[in-house]
Amino acid sequence: MRPDYDPRDDPPWAMQLVVRAEKAEPPNHGAVCEATATAVVRLLTDPRAVEPDGEWREAVREWESRRIRKVTRRARGVRWPQAQELPGVTVEHAGAQVRAFPPGPMSEVPPELAKLQVAGLDLADAEEPSPPPEPPYAVIALNPDVTITTGKAAAQCGHAAQLLLRQGRRKDVKAWVDGGARVHLARDVPWDRCVKNATVAVRDGGFTEVPPGTMTAIAWIVRK
Repeated sequence: MRPDYDPRDDPPWAMQLVVRAEKAEPPNHGAVCEATATAVVRLLTDPRAVEPDGEWREAVREWESRRIRKVTRRARGVRWPQAQELPGVTVEHAGAQVRAFPPGPMSEVPPELAKLQVAGLDLADAEEPSPPPEPPYAVIALNPDVTITTGKAAAQCGHAAQLLLRQGRRKDVKAWVDGGARVHLARDVPWDRCVKNATVAVRDGGFTEVPPGTMTAIAWIVRK
């Protein structure tokens, strides 16, 4: 965030994230978190976001100069294909489908997204967590002492993946991104020890669910 930025000066910016959550067969909590983190990284590394003439480049630059905010919404029925028609990046993973959209002012969210519900996305986790993928992949762990909904957890995982992309060791990040930016949500990790060894940690801005400064997630890359 630029040092002279005051959030009162203009409308806040955010990256919109939409999770497909059908009533009959909803995805599980962990798969949504993993898919969201991957979607964020794939959008930020998409040519449209990184090439000098990329159509998303300026929006990403402007957003990353401010508070990094993400808003998770849910879609079902016809609302999901309607959201798919807008520019963005969709990730399908372990039964979850998540689409990330280029960031923009909260006051200018497209109507197809603005009408989607933000609060209340809270999904059950899988009975048996999925095993880690083949390296390279990113590990994200959520703070076991903080209770948050799936929507909030997905946004925190997106934050962690973004920080890892921007602050991780270049060789590790390149291998991770080149391998598809796969993510594994770790459960039952020794939190205190992992915090000390993690590459990045997310401290929440306090917009929803938790007080400002709460450490919500940590992340690191596994290469082998």
